[in-house]
Amino acid sequence: METAKLLYANPLNGPAAVDGWVAEGPVVAGTYPAGKYDGGRTPGAGTALELSGSLDDVEFGDHAHWTLWCPEMFPDSIRISWEFLPLEEPGLAMVFFSAAGHGGEDLFSPRLARRTGYYPQYHSGDMDALHVSYFRHKYESERAFRTCNLRKSAGFELVAQGADPLPPTEDAVDFYRLEVIKDGPRVAFSINGLLLFDWEDPSDRILGRGRIGFRQMAPLRAAYRNLVVEKL
Repeated sequence: METAKLLYANPLNGPAAVDGWVAEGPVVAGTYPAGKYDGGRTPGAGTALELSGSLDDVEFGDHAHWTLWCPEMFPDSIRISWEFLPLEEPGLAMVFFSAAGHGGEDLFSPRLARRTGYYPQYHSGDMDALHVSYFRHKYESERAFRTCNLRKSAGFELVAQGADPLPPTEDAVDFYRLEVIKDGPRVAFSINGLLLFDWEDPSDRILGRGRIGFRQMAPLRAAYRNLVVEKL
């Protein structure tokens, strides 16, 4: 495993943990009793951050989804890890990284178009990013053959894919540890130490420093905890 230096750590133990984060779309933050879910097998596990949407996706469609950005700027060559527990389906969860405006413009620059959680603004707008969709249980076709997808934007290019080991919510008995390695042209993704893909960008447009954000498609309800970003 790569030797790393801690850059950022957040327990994600409730809404106060994401004070200062940038919400785009109708995200709702709550507190989840993390030790309660597994029948008390983890006493003292504390609380986690529960995230969901405030809009009905049947009524609002693709405008019911949201993205929540960490306010920190991160360099290239990092390891991102966090814990995730799906609570209520259907829905989809993903993570953005190396996110910036075209040409390296800061993602929060007022010169960029306003984003409201509507997905095309993120994959085909005026920002560049990599993102892994790792809990793709929104549509029947996704649930029938589950994969984790890595896309590169702008352009919505599917560049890597691996099997998704995350179960449906009724079979999830504890948090799952997710990890992204972003190191120059390399992107590797694993869940509970199981490597799902390891991709090298062959292009001359290697994305580097930028922001990290979580995204959910409504009506997914999920819990998060223990976000750590390390410099490789």
